[in-house]
Amino acid sequence: MRGVRGLSVPLPTTDAPSGPRSDWRTLARLIPYLWQYKWRVALALVFVIGAKLANVGVPLLLKELIDRMTIRPGDPAALLVVPAGLLIAYGLLRLMTSAFTELRELVFAKATQGASRQIALQTFEHLHALSLRFHLERQTGGMTRDIERGVRGIESLVSFSLYSIVPTFVEVALVLTILGTRFDAVFVWITLAALALYIVFTVVVTEWRTQFRREANLSDSAAHTKAIDALLNYETVKYFNNEEFEARRYDESLEQLRLARLKSQSTLSLLNTGQQLIIAVGLVAMLWRATQGVVDGRLTLGDLVMINAFMIQLYIPLNFLGVIYRQIKESLTDLDRMFTLMDRPQEVADAPGAEALRTNGPVDVRFEHVDFAYEPARQILHDVSFEIPAGKTVAVVGPSGSGKSTLARLLYRFYDVGIPGHPDMPSGRILIAGQDLRSVTQASVRRAIGIVPQDTVLFNDTVAYNIRYGRPDASDAEVEQAARAAHIHDFIMSTPGGYQTMVGERGLKLSGGEKQRVAIARTLLKDPPILIFDEATSALDSANERAIQAEIRQAARGRAALVIAHRLSTVVDAHQILVLEHGRIIERGTHLELLAVHGRYAEMWALQQSAERQAVAV
Repeated sequence: MRGVRGLSVPLPTTDAPSGPRSDWRTLARLIPYLWQYKWRVALALVFVIGAKLANVGVPLLLKELIDRMTIRPGDPAALLVVPAGLLIAYGLLRLMTSAFTELRELVFAKATQGASRQIALQTFEHLHALSLRFHLERQTGGMTRDIERGVRGIESLVSFSLYSIVPTFVEVALVLTILGTRFDAVFVWITLAALALYIVFTVVVTEWRTQFRREANLSDSAAHTKAIDALLNYETVKYFNNEEFEARRYDESLEQLRLARLKSQSTLSLLNTGQQLIIAVGLVAMLWRATQGVVDGRLTLGDLVMINAFMIQLYIPLNFLGVIYRQIKESLTDLDRMFTLMDRPQEVADAPGAEALRTNGPVDVRFEHVDFAYEPARQILHDVSFEIPAGKTVAVVGPSGSGKSTLARLLYRFYDVGIPGHPDMPSGRILIAGQDLRSVTQASVRRAIGIVPQDTVLFNDTVAYNIRYGRPDASDAEVEQAARAAHIHDFIMSTPGGYQTMVGERGLKLSGGEKQRVAIARTLLKDPPILIFDEATSALDSANERAIQAEIRQAARGRAALVIAHRLSTVVDAHQILVLEHGRIIERGTHLELLAVHGRYAEMWALQQSAERQAVAV
């Protein structure tokens, strides 16, 4: 058997869900994050009810105040009862409304911010857990925009639902109860009819308008992606004098965004106009009924004022219901985009019950009959088998596209061995210290490996930070020692900022050779049992290359080291050299053994030596 069945995770069949999920499903995903703060939610709802009880009490008190104004002039009770009693109570109710509202926000702020933080963190962690395939295909600008809008959408969603929708319906229930018990049922039916018509109109029109919000989101993400991509590749844009070309691409996305937002704004005007019409008709009907009651003697002047105050208190928040509902729909759309990222399946995942890689003894590496392809139609590796014993160095050479760097990616388990779409085909296995990579945790595998990649990308921070990234708890002395070993200490000290020198976006303030030496120092600081050097000296001059080769040999002592190289002079001291071509090992042996057989390696050596002699002559 060439492989371990049941340990690899099948390749996801789709990149993302086929369409947006329902709003209820999105809300269901959010509720568990808020439920961790259930006592705060309950207390906030108590304050909501308290604020609305105080708010509803204001018109009731206002009615009493107006009805008491029928006291005869000169009555001594007027001075005491009206100013000292009802007016103070009126002021206290207004104060209680504001106090309960502020207490609600104070209590619930921790729940809102805590849920936002947790979801954002989980999204960030999940993105790091996704395979290299996803990150090679992603659009960074659009993805970061989705996360940003999603986090902001959580705060908006919670704020509008708890602070606007729930209080409004609590107040509606209280007002309808008062109207139904104090007056005839016509007031209740007018209010209910206006509310029902208002809500149905708002929901239908807002649902129709949601498509324009999604279009605007897509256009916004596309514009952001193009802007970020052009700025990250600033040098390439300048090399080819394509500033106007990039500006046109960006403007095309901005024009699409403008059109989508214009559609959104025009339909918003339609929504607002319809809402105002419904509110106006309902308010006129209520006041007409109340005025008739006053004329007929069934209602007092205080009743008329109270009904008018109730309607104003109800319709003012309802006036914003369209905006609130639209904001909630937009927040749900934004949140759905972020949950879609969280739902992206992991192509490479730890097997259930996977244990940490054991590295307490000699650590060797073995590739056994490994087949691999990034895409089903194009196989990269064919039946590759070799061993890197503990303390030995194995080099892999060959032309570009032969699969050399793929070996490092598989060893790091950025991908699992095998052919996508053919999980039942034998695919071989990779073992570290006798343990199949698919049976141990990815984190423990990557802790055991240090790599100096061909394309070194640094963080936009200090030199010290980038070196210390290999082991974040390392001391300054250890960082300096690693820099000395990588022959970059003198350069660092020659800069005005020393180890606090900023390296710029992706390390662009440093030369290619300086970046590679920082990467070597970072890996030496990590001090892992397995080392991978992927064209580690390709950006160095000959003098520094020889110095670094000596340090690499020193660093590789006692470790299993895989050296991937195009320049053959860097691998002459390897214990074994593998010649890879079209994904197959066609030759293997030491430098002298391979020269003696006069095969592909000897041919490559002769070509490189000839090229170097010509370069020296020039």
